[in-house]
Amino acid sequence: MRVFSLSSAKTVVIQNTKNNCSSCSGNKSTKNISVWARKPLIGILTGALSLSLLVFSPSSIAAGSLSSRYQLSPPSSADYCRDDEEEHLEAETAPDLVANEAIVEEAWEIVNESFLDTGRHRWSPESWLQKKEDILSSSIPTREKAHDIIRRMMTSLGDPYTRYLSPAEFSKMARYDMTGIGINLREVPDKSGRLKLKVLGLILDGPAHSAGVRQGDEIVSVNGEDVRGKSAFDVSSMLQGPNETFVAIEVRRGNCGRIQSINVQRQLVARTPVFYRLEHKDNGATSFGYIHLKEFNALARKDLVTAIKRLQDLGASYFILDLRDNFGGLVQAGIEIAKLFLNKGDTVIYTVGRDPQSQKAIMAETGPLVTTPVIVLVNGNTASASEIVATALHDNCSAILVGEKTYGKGLIQSVFELHDGSGVVVTIGKYVTPHHLDINGNGIDPDFHNIPSWSEVTKHLSDCKMLKQGHVEPCC
Repeated sequence: MRVFSLSSAKTVVIQNTKNNCSSCSGNKSTKNISVWARKPLIGILTGALSLSLLVFSPSSIAAGSLSSRYQLSPPSSADYCRDDEEEHLEAETAPDLVANEAIVEEAWEIVNESFLDTGRHRWSPESWLQKKEDILSSSIPTREKAHDIIRRMMTSLGDPYTRYLSPAEFSKMARYDMTGIGINLREVPDKSGRLKLKVLGLILDGPAHSAGVRQGDEIVSVNGEDVRGKSAFDVSSMLQGPNETFVAIEVRRGNCGRIQSINVQRQLVARTPVFYRLEHKDNGATSFGYIHLKEFNALARKDLVTAIKRLQDLGASYFILDLRDNFGGLVQAGIEIAKLFLNKGDTVIYTVGRDPQSQKAIMAETGPLVTTPVIVLVNGNTASASEIVATALHDNCSAILVGEKTYGKGLIQSVFELHDGSGVVVTIGKYVTPHHLDINGNGIDPDFHNIPSWSEVTKHLSDCKMLKQGHVEPCC
């Protein structure tokens, strides 16, 4: 199951439920769907406003969760090392071998296991079970009818972000390029649990495809550095570079193939979202760095680091980070950028699913690049990944917020690929700030509406740190 995480003011995760169909048999209406055990994968992606991506290897929602009419069986060990031509044929034929009822039930099960109702509590396990029984009480004659049923099921949830994706729409997501060479990576754990990276999406006639990279290839090294065990985000960053320069990669085709060396010429589409300058005040006695970050795309972190280092070399004593009118972008890029300003062990953000008592913390693993005070400019169009950065810096006493209340978008969506190549986007969670405030629908209030005096900035941050060290929650 492939899972992307969108954040256009929301975050989305994409999962792949496509089966290994080497053991499928029988007629279309009674096919056995052979699936693999669920394995988590991670990748990165972006949408028009904001998006992060999680990817899961081929699997079902749960091996025993679909109706007994669509029996599930694990692959044999003989399936592990298969010829690429066989796998390609399998991918071409698998969608037609899946019953229409199975596709509908697959989408139903995704919602049943993952959906988080952030609205007026229209969803309940009982009503959702009744919906399945009503829908599957009669046969579904065509794939078009099955897709229409799934579309209406998603709409009935009353969540504006939970929706159906046609095969063409899902395919566009899978081909998104954040590397500059036309590939989208996913993390796949091997038998020992160590991550390896495979090409999830490939732009036809793009740089990597033209050089000989194929979908499903494992990326073994980048410019001579072994990347096995690294995250998709880290390796995507390693693949980036100046336009028309070359990157050397090693790939393995198939589970048992030999390693091939390939040189790929970069062709970057993404433009830098970072604009910066050194400003002076007090008749030149004080210098500060002004950085305007327009969006969180694939170049954001790398270009922001360059800007910060150059401004530091020029003598910037503090920074103004302008996030006004920044609707978001790659959520993972936002998280990584926030870490540049945080101490090791600081919380960047919490993610919350169905159980509100169960929160997963995302932490900074290293020390900060910036230790001087930061002023973050925000307004009503500061959303999603921008709000994650703003609240992470604010709640950890690294910055003050100046301007207007932010937009208030903090939902996490997952995009699940179904066995026929279509998909569903489902809200599965939300972001909560380090101070445990729900971003979604609420936004974040600034500390000041106008840029305060420097003494006010330092006092505010000093008071914040005293509260934090005393483990006292702020009163407002």
